[in-house]
Amino acid sequence: MFFIKKILLIILAIIIVFSIQRNTEEYVIIPKESIRFRIIPNSNTLEDLNIKEKVKNEITDVITNIEDSNNINETRQNIIENIPFIENRIENLFKTEKYDQTFNVKYGINYFPKKIYKNVKYEEGNYESMIIEIGEAKGDNYWCVLFPPLCMIDAEESDEVEYSFFISEIIKKFFK
Repeated sequence: MFFIKKILLIILAIIIVFSIQRNTEEYVIIPKESIRFRIIPNSNTLEDLNIKEKVKNEITDVITNIEDSNNINETRQNIIENIPFIENRIENLFKTEKYDQTFNVKYGINYFPKKIYKNVKYEEGNYESMIIEIGEAKGDNYWCVLFPPLCMIDAEESDEVEYSFFISEIIKKFFK
């Protein structure tokens, strides 16, 4: 009888865990009032993707300062004020790296394809955004959201996440 109770408890725990997992897979859509950001490299060659990363790293402190804005209007103003500074940094980076491509930093309404990232759904459409296009801008892009500030959250997160469910903890205690 004790064995049957254990089996039933395990089956119940499995059902609960799967139902919890299903609910956490629901997508969350970012607010309509947001400002997105993309860096699109020339292509997917190793050199072009490497430059995309270097551009991102070169302007990280500027992006962090933009994200420190208190509201969307302040974010807009900070973007506009920082575009010449961002352009200067990219130009100097390309010279240092001897990277012979053009680039364009633009702010306004720009097209974004549909994206799903960490259970967050970003719908396809035209959005207020700042985009850095490098060369032909045909490579895999880096993207984030400047407002609400979500760009540097990833930089602080670790990919090593430990998940624990209270049911699994009960089962572990039960079998000790």
